[in-house]
Amino acid sequence: MKVRTQFPHAVREIKHTWIPLADGTRLAARIWLPTSALDSPVPAVLEYLPYRLNDQTAVRDAVQHRYFAGFGYAGVRVQIRGTGDSDGVILDEYHQQEHDDALEVLAWIAAQPWCSGAVGMIGISWGGINSLQIAARRPPNLKAIITLGATVDRYEGDCHIIGGCILADGMLPWGANSMAYNATPPDPAVVGEMWRERWLERLERTPPFVEKWMTHQRRDQYWKYGSVCEDYSSVACPVYAVSGWTDSYHDSVLRLLEGLSCPRKGLIGPWAHMFPEEGKPGPAVGFLQECLRWWDEWLKGRDTGIMNEPMLRVWMQDWVDPSAAPHFRPGRWVAEGHWPSPEIVQKRFALDAQGLRTEPSNETRLDHLGQQSNGLDAGRWGSGGRLELPADQRAEDGRSVAFTSAPLHEPLEVLGFPEATITLASNRPSTLVAVRLCDVAPNGTSTLVTRGLLNLTQRDSREHPTPLEPGQRYSVKVCLKSAGHIFAAGHRLRLAVSSTYWPWAWPSPEPATISLFAGPESWLILPVRQGRGDDPELSDFGPPEIAAPPHVQERRGLVGITINRDTARGLSQLTARNDRGGYRKFVDDGLEYEATATDTFTIIDGDPLSAAVRCDRTMMIGRGEWQTRIELTSRMSADAEVFYITNLLEAYEGNTTIFAKTWNLKIARDGV
Repeated sequence: MKVRTQFPHAVREIKHTWIPLADGTRLAARIWLPTSALDSPVPAVLEYLPYRLNDQTAVRDAVQHRYFAGFGYAGVRVQIRGTGDSDGVILDEYHQQEHDDALEVLAWIAAQPWCSGAVGMIGISWGGINSLQIAARRPPNLKAIITLGATVDRYEGDCHIIGGCILADGMLPWGANSMAYNATPPDPAVVGEMWRERWLERLERTPPFVEKWMTHQRRDQYWKYGSVCEDYSSVACPVYAVSGWTDSYHDSVLRLLEGLSCPRKGLIGPWAHMFPEEGKPGPAVGFLQECLRWWDEWLKGRDTGIMNEPMLRVWMQDWVDPSAAPHFRPGRWVAEGHWPSPEIVQKRFALDAQGLRTEPSNETRLDHLGQQSNGLDAGRWGSGGRLELPADQRAEDGRSVAFTSAPLHEPLEVLGFPEATITLASNRPSTLVAVRLCDVAPNGTSTLVTRGLLNLTQRDSREHPTPLEPGQRYSVKVCLKSAGHIFAAGHRLRLAVSSTYWPWAWPSPEPATISLFAGPESWLILPVRQGRGDDPELSDFGPPEIAAPPHVQERRGLVGITINRDTARGLSQLTARNDRGGYRKFVDDGLEYEATATDTFTIIDGDPLSAAVRCDRTMMIGRGEWQTRIELTSRMSADAEVFYITNLLEAYEGNTTIFAKTWNLKIARDGV
C-alpha cells in the first residue's frame, strides 16, 4: 500500500468542533479541509458513526478523510448522539433519533462557509447502513453515497437473525461490543470538567441493545424500520454499493442494484469486512481513487466516465485450498452491464440419492438427526479476514446429508443467489435446516462456497411463524448467500443439508430428525454465468494508496479460534479471540486505547438446551494520570421456553470502581 504525501491541496485538520442540534445537544466532529476552502468552498464527505473518533477509528479516519481533503473535499467525521464525546444517550442502533440528527448535521455542513452545499456520505458497516437509511429520507443536500458492508434488510441481513434463526455468533457478541463501546467515557480534554458526570449518566441510562433485538424474534415493524428493502424507491440519490465475498454483508450489493432505480454501481471483491484499499484476502485495490471518481461525478458535476462503465464489477473467485487465513484469493475481475444480468441462466441439479444429478431417479427418503456440535468449522460470522474463515468442510459434510455431483467436464461459473428447494418432514414442531454449497477438489478437500439457514417455523412467513406438523411433508426454499465462484473442470459440487449449525444458528428446543425426500421434488438451482469468451477489458483500479496515518505506537491484539472437545461428556467449546484494535498510544497527545474481546460458545451433543454463549470485553482509555477501564461479561442460554441473558458491566477510574450493574433478562422464545 502506497502512502501518499503530496496532494493537489494543502490540508488543515480541525481536531474538534461541536455541531449544535435544535434540542441543545452537541455532536462531536473532526474535520479535514483544503486550506483554500474558505475562499473556494468545496463539497463535503460525511462519515457518521457511534465509534470513538479520537482513538478507536482515529487512524482509519485520518488516512481516508485527509486523502479526500487533499483532493478538494471537506472530510467530516461525526459521532452519533450518546457516543464518544457527543452529548446525550444512545438508545439503539439505527434509532429514528440518529436519523433525525443526521438531517440536522447535513444541513449544518452544507451551510458552512467552506462547503459548496453538496454533501456525500460514506461508511462501512454501521456507517454504510445509516447512509442508506438517511438517503431514504431524501435530505436536499445529500447528493450521493458510497455504502460498504451494509444491509438492506435489518432482520435478514444483519448480525442478529438469519433465515429466521437466532445468530448465536452475532446476536450476543455484537450486543456485547455495542454495550462496551457505549460504556466508554468522553474525553475530558474535549468535554471538560463535566466528563465524569456525563459518563455516569451514560452508564446508567444506555440500555443493553440485545434486549430490544431479542424481544423481536420475528420480522415485525421494529425490523422494517430502517430496512431500505421496504421501499427501494425512497432512495433517489446515486448509490455506489461495495462489499467483499468474505464479508457477511455482501448480498446487499446485488439487492441494491436490482431494487434501486436511481443511478447506481456495485463492486464486490474477495475481501472481508474492511475497506478495499486494505482488503484481505487480496487483491486490495486503489479504492480511494475510485471514491474520488464517484465524488467528482456527483458532487462536483464532472464527467469522469464512471457511469459509462458496467453497473457491476466482481472478483470471480477460483477454487482455493480451504484455509482460515488466506492472504490472496485467486480469480479475475469480470463485469455485468446490468443487474440482474440477462447473461445469467439457471442450472438445476436434483438432490438425488445418488448425488447431485441433472436427471433425478425415484424418490428416496433420507433420515438425519443433527449433531449439536455440527458447525464448529463454519468460521466466524462477520470475519475480519484474519484466522476466522471456514476450514475444510469434510468433517461438516460427514455430519450432514451430502449430495455430491460427478466431476465436471468443463468449468461452471456461478454468479448470484443459489437456491435449494427441499422436500422434507420433521418429527418435531420446531427445527431448522442449514444448507451449504461446497467445491470438492480432486484431492477430496471441501471448500465452502456459500450457505443459507432457514427456521422451518418461518417457511411461509418471517412475520407469522407456524409450527411444523410432525411427519407432514413440506416443500421449502432456502436462499443461499450470493456467490461469485468458478467450479473448475474435474471438481465436484456438493450440497450438504443439516438440522444443526452451531454456533451460527441457535439450536431448536428439542433434537429433531428431519426426513429429506431426495429425487424429483428436491433441487439445487444455480445462477450460471454463461461463457462469453474474454470479458471486456476493464480499467485498472490502480494500486492501493492512503494519506499518512497519525503517529501511533501500537500493538496488535490476538485474533483466532480454538476448538476443544471433551469426548467423555460430548461437550464442545469454541473460543474466539478478536481484540478490536489491540493497543494504541497516540504520540501527539498521549491518548492510550486498548480493547480485548473473547467469545466462548459451548454445547453438549444430544442436548440443544446446553447451548451457551459468553462474551468478555475490556476497554481501556487514558492519558497520563487520567485512566479509565470498563469490563463487561455477557451470557446467553435458553430452556425450551425462555432465553436468559445477563450483562454485568463494571467501570473504573484508575483502580476505583465508579459503577457496577447487572441486567438480568428473561425473554420468551418465539418460534425459534
